[in-house]
Amino acid sequence: MKKKQSGFALILSLVLLLVMSLMGGALIVIASSDHSKNTASDRYMQTFYVAETALLEGERYIVNKFKGDWIDGAIRDVNNRILPSNTGTNWDGDMIEVNYNDGTDFFDTDTENAKLCWNSFKDPNRENFQIITAHSNNFGEFFKDSLSPSDIEDLDVNIDELKKYYYEYFISNIGSAPYRGRGSSVKKTAGDDSTNGIAYRIYGCGIYINDVDDINTKKFIVPLESVIILPK
Repeated sequence: MKKKQSGFALILSLVLLLVMSLMGGALIVIASSDHSKNTASDRYMQTFYVAETALLEGERYIVNKFKGDWIDGAIRDVNNRILPSNTGTNWDGDMIEVNYNDGTDFFDTDTENAKLCWNSFKDPNRENFQIITAHSNNFGEFFKDSLSPSDIEDLDVNIDELKKYYYEYFISNIGSAPYRGRGSSVKKTAGDDSTNGIAYRIYGCGIYINDVDDINTKKFIVPLESVIILPK
């Protein structure tokens, strides 16, 4: 009887060991999955913030043209103030200004992915869509140029990680619109509450690209839009 009980205890121990091993493996898989989801969520949010940078840069471009471009970063060239107009030709999605050179050939050589931002918007008429300008920039390069090396070191910023993010924007003059002069940075000259203005639609994208290898490329693309109206 004792021998039978001893054999049963051994089998029970093996079964419990197997169950505990399976539970431990399941917990590892769940934890790994949660970590992966959290990482993906963080990357998406960071890409969203980069897309907001694209909109801000597009808005700044239009306001600088309206108020006069900066001369040596000190004074505005008020003699060349303009309300920008569209180029008059159909735009096919190619960026006019590519403001980065970090050895990445992703946007330049891959025809399908070279127009990620343009292809993320379905509303524009592809047969007749005119723009003022279209810019693409590497967020890591932009961030590095905005700070001194000591500031980057103090903030403990991983520039190589930031270089996986890009922001792109393109701007279109969409015609006349009512302008209400209630802001402080741009004021209308007319005394009435509302007068005619010019509306500009800004399309901005945050793009995350991580070339894990030649086959598996991870991407996030966040497209955003905004409209600003300036007085004539």
